[in-house]
Amino acid sequence: MPFNFTGAVREILLPPQSIFLLWAVGWLAQQWRPRLGLAMRRIAAFLLFFLCTGVGAGLLVAPLEGMTSVPRSLHDTGAQAIVVLSAGRYKAAPEYGGQEIPDYIALARLRYAAKLYRETGLPILVSGGTVTSDRSVKPLAQSMAKALRDEFDIPVKWSEEESRNTAENALYSARLLKRDGIHRILLVTDAMHMPRAVMAFSENGMNTVAAPTIFFSSEKFTLSDLLPSAENLRRAHYAMYEWLGLAWYALRYRLHGTP
Repeated sequence: MPFNFTGAVREILLPPQSIFLLWAVGWLAQQWRPRLGLAMRRIAAFLLFFLCTGVGAGLLVAPLEGMTSVPRSLHDTGAQAIVVLSAGRYKAAPEYGGQEIPDYIALARLRYAAKLYRETGLPILVSGGTVTSDRSVKPLAQSMAKALRDEFDIPVKWSEEESRNTAENALYSARLLKRDGIHRILLVTDAMHMPRAVMAFSENGMNTVAAPTIFFSSEKFTLSDLLPSAENLRRAHYAMYEWLGLAWYALRYRLHGTP
């Protein structure tokens, strides 16, 4: 695969890599500026601990999820179709005979899409290509469509298989839908991803009704939220990823318009 400069910069900016980098720079600086270097290392240690707690992760997650909400009613949205965005995959699931299946994030989105389909009867589009030039890797949309048909007994009308990211999800899905005269959709993805997804679909001329799933900030506070865990760090990483993505998409669309 060719080197992805944008992806590399993004990963450097995200925790925990950014925190480890801060600690390393502090260690180097301590050789010449002991107080400054020690302060940087202490800040890095504090940030790592804080983002591993439910409180720290929540400060990043809650504002993102607060930008979206579940539709109050599914019967007066005016939507003409349901669009489900891809997440990840398991390439060779042993319990499925080595077949490729959607990961748990994609599966949660598909499950909610199935619920929406049963309540509205709207046709479904699954969106997701590949992020590699390897032609042997199947588009994510294929395993999503198969899961909907085989596991939920839900038909899939459109399968968008070219996209490599959220901006392209919106671009190529909009093209497919507009050919059939569809301009208003129920968009399914997880709550943290929804603000960026809505931005991308709106920029491509789609009237979007957010149908988010997987909310973390709705969980009640407990004393365990003061303790560090790998799950909290994962949520903080994901939230920071979305904050950076929102900033990048806003700048990209303002400078260049629709991708």
